[in-house]
Amino acid sequence: MTEPLVVVDHLSRRFDVSKPWLNRVLEGEPRRILRAVRDVSFSIEPGRTFGLVGESGCGKSTVARMVVGLLAPSAGSVSFNGARVGGPGWDQHRRRVQMVFQDPYASLNPRWRVAWIVAEPIRTFGLAETDSAVRARVNELLGLVGLDARDAEKFPHEFSGGQRQRIAIARALACEPDFIVCDEPTSALDVSVQAQVLNLMRNLQRELGLTYLLISHDLAVVRHMSDEIGVMYLGRLVEKADKKRLFEAPQHPYTRMLLDAVPRLDDAGSELVAAAPAIADEIPNPIDPPSGCPYHPRCPRRMAICEEDLPELEAKAGSYVACHAVE
Repeated sequence: MTEPLVVVDHLSRRFDVSKPWLNRVLEGEPRRILRAVRDVSFSIEPGRTFGLVGESGCGKSTVARMVVGLLAPSAGSVSFNGARVGGPGWDQHRRRVQMVFQDPYASLNPRWRVAWIVAEPIRTFGLAETDSAVRARVNELLGLVGLDARDAEKFPHEFSGGQRQRIAIARALACEPDFIVCDEPTSALDVSVQAQVLNLMRNLQRELGLTYLLISHDLAVVRHMSDEIGVMYLGRLVEKADKKRLFEAPQHPYTRMLLDAVPRLDDAGSELVAAAPAIADEIPNPIDPPSGCPYHPRCPRRMAICEEDLPELEAKAGSYVACHAVE
């Protein structure tokens, strides 16, 4: 097997969301800690795509920011090509790890022309020696993502959402990266534009040998792009499997609920929905999660052990699943 390019090892992140100290003393309240990510582990081989999927607030974007070094983990580590992210020697690898953010307009400087936006990483990392070489590289990158060289003189507000996302991709490619984290790259776009951007990303992956971490709540996007998928719930990985296995034979009840929530042309529904109409819709408070398995208040297959014992992610039935009921 190929050595993984990216290794996420028991990654956790906590946020202190307490009131100021004096307020806590006067009101007699304890500190409040939000555990956004809990003991998440996975790896990505070169040239492949790992998809992270789950409901809003499950910790996907927090994982993305820790993977690229924008957030420091509270525990665990992330390594890229053997170098620990944020550790000794990380500066030598930094430009090879890039990120495409969810909102393309917010991630682009509205006062800069596209030529300056795309050229900034080229100049920062010294990837071209002269201004003419920088301009030639910018034009090449714009052509690579389906834009015209004349677009370099425009400002971000002069483009559509899909075009702005192409500019963001061109800026990420300007560093000549090996690994790109894509945090909901198409969620703000129309369906037809989503398809164009996703196909562009797949073509670039084949041409340049890129490795992706794809963050999304859209199962159709994850299925189209990913080789392996991890399902997150309240900061934990509850299932991890290759794409075909996960969509054809999901093991965790939460994964099945996500798949059953996808609209279908027929209204027949699935066995899970028909057999368990009492699934709760409310996600538990992440500051005060349930004891045992965090999914048990919503789970149609819960048992007594689920309320007491937190299941570990283990190999079961061809997937990695954190569920007592699977056995």
